[in-house]
Amino acid sequence: MIVSNTSPAEKNIVPAWVQGLAYAMIGTILLWFELPVWLSEELRIERLNGWMSGRKPDWLPFVPFLILFPLCWFGFRKKRQRKSPSRIAAWLNESPRTETSLGTAWIMATIVFAVAFGMSWRMSLEFEGLPPAYHDEYSYLFQAETFVKGRWSYPSFEANPELFDQMHVLNEGTFASRYFPGTGALIAPFLMLGMPWLGHQLAQAFAAMMIFWCGRELSNTGTGLLAGLLFGLSPGLILFSNLLLAHHPTLIGLTLFLWSFLRMMRTGSTASAIVAGTGLTYAMLCRPMTAAGFALPFGIAFLWWWISGRWTVIKRTDAESEPTSLRRRNRHIIAMGLPLVLGFLVIFVQNYAITGDALKPPYQVYTDTYTPRHVYGFNNVIRGKLQLSPKVIDNYDRWAKNLTPQLAIENVQTRLVNSLRWTLGVIPLLAVGLIFLLTLRRGDRRWLLIGLSILTLHIAHIPYWFTGIMGWHYVFETAPLWLLLFAEVTRRLFTQWQASGRWAIKYCWLLFIATAVSVNLWTIAPLWPAKLDRGVVEVKFPRQKYASFRERVETLRGKRNAIVFVLPDKDDVSMDYVTNPPDLNGPVLVARIKNREQLLDAAKLFPKRVLFLFDVKQNQLTSPTDK
Repeated sequence: MIVSNTSPAEKNIVPAWVQGLAYAMIGTILLWFELPVWLSEELRIERLNGWMSGRKPDWLPFVPFLILFPLCWFGFRKKRQRKSPSRIAAWLNESPRTETSLGTAWIMATIVFAVAFGMSWRMSLEFEGLPPAYHDEYSYLFQAETFVKGRWSYPSFEANPELFDQMHVLNEGTFASRYFPGTGALIAPFLMLGMPWLGHQLAQAFAAMMIFWCGRELSNTGTGLLAGLLFGLSPGLILFSNLLLAHHPTLIGLTLFLWSFLRMMRTGSTASAIVAGTGLTYAMLCRPMTAAGFALPFGIAFLWWWISGRWTVIKRTDAESEPTSLRRRNRHIIAMGLPLVLGFLVIFVQNYAITGDALKPPYQVYTDTYTPRHVYGFNNVIRGKLQLSPKVIDNYDRWAKNLTPQLAIENVQTRLVNSLRWTLGVIPLLAVGLIFLLTLRRGDRRWLLIGLSILTLHIAHIPYWFTGIMGWHYVFETAPLWLLLFAEVTRRLFTQWQASGRWAIKYCWLLFIATAVSVNLWTIAPLWPAKLDRGVVEVKFPRQKYASFRERVETLRGKRNAIVFVLPDKDDVSMDYVTNPPDLNGPVLVARIKNREQLLDAAKLFPKRVLFLFDVKQNQLTSPTDK
C-alpha cells in the first residue's frame, strides 16, 4: 500500500477521466498488437506452438488487467469511515518535511540496497568465469589496468604499433583507452581485488538506494520504496550491472546529483549544492553528454533561481516568501560549480597526457583516426568520407548508417520503446506516462524536472546514427526517472482510490505491477520468456566465444609465452579478439594481421614467444611452427 491517508487537496489528484483515458490508450495498444496475431491462422498456430505471448511479451500478459480494471472500478466501491492510519501506513507516508521516522527510512533504504545488490550478484552467477562481451568493456578494462599502474597511458609498440590496434583504444604513439576516466577509476580498485564486476554491482545497489531517497524527497517514503525496489528488479538495470560499461558508474553520479539537487531546492542547503556538483562531476567524468542531457532542466531551473531568487518550479506555498539573497545565491553557484571546474581540470590533464593537447580528448582523436563515419551529427557518413585516414577500421567504419531526419525519428522510437521494455514494461510505463502528463500540476512541482530530464536525454542523442546496445543504451539513464514517475503515479492513483472508496482497484493495480515484474524476471512456459533470460542469452553468446578462444590458446601453449596473430573476419564487426594488457607484457599477446603474408615478418618481432594463427572466419587456431 503506497498511501492510506489523504489530504482534502489531494482527493481529486487523478480525475476519473484521466484514468479512463489511460485505460483506453493501453486497451487500444493491446488490441492493435495482439488482435492481428490471433486473427491470422499462421501467426496463431505459431503462438500456440511456441510462446503464447510471443518472444517479446509486451502485450498479452496485461490482458487480464484490462478485463479486471472495469470490474473493480464499477463493481467494488465502499465508503469507509475515516480512521487513523496504521503504523506502517504512517511510515510510508513520511516525507523529509516531517523526518520523524528517519531511522525507519534508513531501514527501508538498506532493504532496497540489499535487494538491488542481491539481484545483480545472482545474475553474475550466470556469467561466472566468462570474460566481457562488448568491445567497450575491454577498453574500460584496459583503462582500469592502466590506472592500477598509476599511469594515464603506455607507449605504443614501437616496432609495429598496428599489430596491437584494439577496438576503442587509441594507438597513435600513446596506448590508451579512448574513454573518459570515471569508469576506469571505479573498476580499478575492484580489479586489484580480482573482482572487476563488483564495483558495478555495488553501483547498482547504491543507485537504487539513492532513487529511494529521491522518491522520498519528492513525495513520501512509500513512493521511494516502490521506486527503489522496482529499480532493483528492473531487467535492464540488472543486466547492465554485470557489464563493464560506463552506465552504472554514471548512475552513481547522477542519482547522487538528483537527490542532492532536489534537497537543495527544498532546504537551501549549501552542503547539498556541493554534493550535487560532486555527483554531476563524476557523471561527467564517465559520460559527459549523458550528464549534460540529464542535468539540463535542473541547470536551467538553477540559473533562473540565481537570476530571480525564486524556485518558480515549486508550488508557491512551498516557496520562500522573500527572494533568496544574492550573496547566498552566489555561494550556491560556487558550491555547485567548483567540483565541475575540478572535473574539467581532470579531463584536461588526461587529454594532455594522452593526446598532447589539453582541449583534444582521446575520444575525438580515436573517432577522427579510426571511425570518421561514426561522428556525431547528421550526414555522418557523408562528412566522414571526407575525413578518411590511412588507419580507418574499414569494416567497422562502414557499419555506420547515414543519419537523416527519417532515421533519427526511427531511432528515437526504437530507443523509447526499448527503454520502456527493459526498465519495467512498455504498457505500464506508457500508462503512467500519460497519467503523469495529465496531472502535472498535482503534487510537488519538482516532478516536472524529472519528466523534462527524460525528454532532454533523448534529445541529446538524436544526432547519432546508432540506436545503442539492445536498442537503448544511449538513453539508459532515463530508467530510474521512469521508475520514479511510475511510483509517483501509483501514489496518486492510490490516493484517489482511497478517497473514492474504490478499495478493490488497488489490488488490481498491484496485480498489474506483479505481472510486469514476473514477465521481466521469470520464464513461465508456455506463456512467456522472461526479458532478463533473453538478455542473458544475448550477452552470454559473445562471452562464451571469447572464453572459448582463450581456452584454446591456453590448451595449446602449455607453459610457453605465446603470440596469437588474428586474421579478422571482415564481415563480422561484433567480435574482435585483439585484447591485451596495456604494457603488452602478458603470457599471451593477441595481434592483428591483414593477411597471411604478414605472418612471418610479424612473428620475427617476437622470437621468445610461440606462434599461433587464428583465422576468425574459419574459427581455426593453428601453430604454423609445429612440424
